[in-house]
Amino acid sequence: MVDIGRALKAAVSTGKVVFGTQRTEKAVKSGEAKMVIVASNCPSDFLVSEDHGVKVHRFAGTNMELGALCGKPFSVSALAVIEKGSSNILSL
Repeated sequence: MVDIGRALKAAVSTGKVVFGTQRTEKAVKSGEAKMVIVASNCPSDFLVSEDHGVKVHRFAGTNMELGALCGKPFSVSALAVIEKGSSNILSL
């Protein structure tokens, strides 16, 4: 099984990840996003639905916990993985 914390840290440091619901929605609509991770309290109905053709991983914790896991000093409701870098995040 993939350790989401380790995979996220690797993707953030070696790949390309965008944070925030608006930037994530934009990445999905433009076709850049390979995967979306949403917090349990993500306010975006668009990102939570899987109708947009991008794999969605629902993170069990809140946006505060997801932000901390990404090593960010702010809450993260949603993020899009553009390039996975050296992580195995796409196998979640």
